[in-house]
Amino acid sequence: MSLKIPKVLTMDSFNFNNKYVLVRIDINSPINTESKIILDDARFREHAKTIRELIEEKACITLISHQGRPGDPDFTSLNGHAELLSSILGVEVRFIDDICGPAAREAIRRLNPSEVLLLENVRFHSEELLERKPELQAKTYLVSKLTPLFNYFILDAFATAHRSQPSIVGFPLTLKSCAGRIMEAEIEALRKIYGEEGGKVFILGGSKVHDSVKIIENLLVNNVADKILLTGLLALVFLYAKDARLDSKVIEVIKEKGLMGEIPKAREILRKYGEYIKTPVDGAVEVDGRRVEGDIESLRGRIMDIGAKTINLYREEISGANTIIIRGPAGVIEKDEFRIGSEGIVKAAIESGAYIIFGGGHMRAVVDNTTASFHGHMSTGGGALLTFLSGEPLPGLEALAISAQKYLNSL
Repeated sequence: MSLKIPKVLTMDSFNFNNKYVLVRIDINSPINTESKIILDDARFREHAKTIRELIEEKACITLISHQGRPGDPDFTSLNGHAELLSSILGVEVRFIDDICGPAAREAIRRLNPSEVLLLENVRFHSEELLERKPELQAKTYLVSKLTPLFNYFILDAFATAHRSQPSIVGFPLTLKSCAGRIMEAEIEALRKIYGEEGGKVFILGGSKVHDSVKIIENLLVNNVADKILLTGLLALVFLYAKDARLDSKVIEVIKEKGLMGEIPKAREILRKYGEYIKTPVDGAVEVDGRRVEGDIESLRGRIMDIGAKTINLYREEISGANTIIIRGPAGVIEKDEFRIGSEGIVKAAIESGAYIIFGGGHMRAVVDNTTASFHGHMSTGGGALLTFLSGEPLPGLEALAISAQKYLNSL
């Protein structure tokens, strides 16, 4: 299967001097749900590159982003995000607890060149929760109210580019639009593995099991992956589907997470493509505060990491790979004793000499603790990255491509 990367414009295509620019960023980050303190500033530091460039070009800058989803404990205001972004940029990022109402629109109009304004969590606006075609999103209240205030739209939220939401796909149809510097870097990373024949190994873990099961199927149906190595909760679901004799505590976790519905699909994937999928042979549990390793079927208690045998097995599986894509940790990395599997996977990938793409924020924390440099790319969006590589178009990129075609002659 060939992966088509749409042609989009970049920030080099426009002159932003004294222009009003709306920038969709993604500073959705892990937070302490009680104190609301942001625990990881990686995405803030990445987006600072785009924002600083606009400040230097004397643009009037408005930022729009989200944090969490309705009903989740991390669904909160972006007030603290503005404070953190201000400290990273070294300039004040003003915040307004409005999105597209009169107060927000007036604050945007009052912006001077090089000033930065952050709007409230866009997911507080109900329209943002609906995924529809770009043509419909361009007609939403959000887009129609904000569009007249801006000259340009910049999409820099690669991590959300797989969502067809108004703030992602609506504005490119109503404003001259381009990719921000993060988006541009992500596209370049995709181009580097675009056309690579063979030798693609995916190491998938983490807790986003529903999305991952669908992605695994697409990767194999479209002949994108040569091997898929599973870790984390995702691996436990596939082990259950293989009828492994798992401890009752492990099965309880699968049920508590609402993942029993994924078992039939996992079984179907294994029946068709089992030879391409590897699952852990051992793991680690916590006993009296200590890490204890053992074979998968002999362990008692909640499995919190892969073990040494699996690390060595996966090291052999990735030897000779041309490209390795890693998304999601192998264990409960919040506890030091259960970071061993994730760190072992990262080291094995680096030692292989392959081009590595790390997807998602959790892997950044692991890689940052690894002293060795690597040949590859740290992606800001694991879900968007794998969605694209599995053969599905990214609505955000597609909308930018439509914008490029629509406005190219008027540049």
